[in-house]
Amino acid sequence: MTAALKEIASTVEQLPTKDRAYLAERLIASLDEGDSEQQWAGEAIRRRDEVRTGKVKPIPAAEVYRRIESLLAK
Repeated sequence: MTAALKEIASTVEQLPTKDRAYLAERLIASLDEGDSEQQWAGEAIRRRDEVRTGKVKPIPAAEVYRRIESLLAK
């Protein structure tokens, strides 16, 4: 990752949740659709493998929704 990209990422991480979500949507939409689908497929496989190997522990949906509601309430 370049220094410029690190600086952008650091700035973006300080934005409110809604602004980060908007920016994420814009960035994903700007990707070539075929490339985006391929990247999401790779990400899904990587995450599946992490769960299967025990590298990460899944979070129950109820907990995820609770966290989202808490973040959006801010």
